[in-house]
Amino acid sequence: MKTIALCLVAGAHGLIAPAALTPRRALSVVRSTTEEGATTTDDAFGASHTSFYTTAEKQESYSTLEEVLTEKCPDTKLKTLITEMLDSCAKITEALRTALVTVEGSSNTFGDVQLTVDVIADEIMWEACRSSAVVYEGASEEEPEIKKCNPDGQYVVCWDPLDGSSIVDNNWAVGTMIGVWDKSTGLIGATGRDQVTSVVALYGPRTTVLVALDDGVYEFTYGASVEQEEVSDWICSRERIEISPDCKIFAPANMRAAQDLEGYQDLINHYMKERYTLRYSGGLVPDVYQQFTKQQGVFSNPTSPASPAKLRLAFEAAPFGLLVEKAGGATSDGVSGGSVLDVQINAVDQRTALCIGSSNEVDRFNEMICMIE
Repeated sequence: MKTIALCLVAGAHGLIAPAALTPRRALSVVRSTTEEGATTTDDAFGASHTSFYTTAEKQESYSTLEEVLTEKCPDTKLKTLITEMLDSCAKITEALRTALVTVEGSSNTFGDVQLTVDVIADEIMWEACRSSAVVYEGASEEEPEIKKCNPDGQYVVCWDPLDGSSIVDNNWAVGTMIGVWDKSTGLIGATGRDQVTSVVALYGPRTTVLVALDDGVYEFTYGASVEQEEVSDWICSRERIEISPDCKIFAPANMRAAQDLEGYQDLINHYMKERYTLRYSGGLVPDVYQQFTKQQGVFSNPTSPASPAKLRLAFEAAPFGLLVEKAGGATSDGVSGGSVLDVQINAVDQRTALCIGSSNEVDRFNEMICMIE
């Protein structure tokens, strides 16, 4: 067995070994490589074993978006809509790569200061919906009112164009969330369970999108290259994703509520005592999206009188809720303990508490927060 120790720090003059690193501290970064090449960590050196790496294996070939939708989405209108929404996500990807993050000089209806990238992303979504032959009505989180698009269209599309405005200036991962209802139900008076599909895009080092189809959740990657061959369109990088009922990853939002809710404080203490791994960025899209890549996890966002609900039911909770439940996970409205998909949408900007992810952890949340036995 070979043992390799490496500890470098980026300094003003390049990579240097920190003087303050004692031999004992150096041991904490020792990793042992077996002859077969598998990497392990030694408990004797204090390794925590809290990392969760991908289990996705390289495939010989990948289906394209067109191929998957042709097979899995027989409704031609819905196929058209999904394609148009992913085209919009591709345009937002390119805009994020080139646009500076600056204040636009305006605010949305909630009083939030709009950034240039917020406005660009929203304009891309509106352009797609207004020019679409299949979109009947649209509503944006930036301007939460339902607007007519095409009188002959079939779907009501509701979106948050760029979730994560408070962290995008850090160049952290952000995303787009899209919920789609048939015009027969519309949005007002409907529930998240009435959605015909939902789409969530994650803009990070690469752009990936989750799409809810009849037989499960599919992930598509934009502009990926396979075997050095450039792919200009979307390829299916994961299919029929499943979220495990148990998890060891937690993302606790609205932690201020723990000052008012004893149950939330107890829940956080449980996570810490049982050595769950904290994975929380403050962006809803990356914090929930990880449940699909890691195939486990729980995101919690309860509310209290001093820390009221901020998540939008139609723009955020419902689209993600459909995806998570289709993947075998669960959701909670944070009050009754019922699924957030069963909450009636009575206003475009309606807010909700939320717990979402691995089903056994959502049950634990309901027991400790909603007092559901």
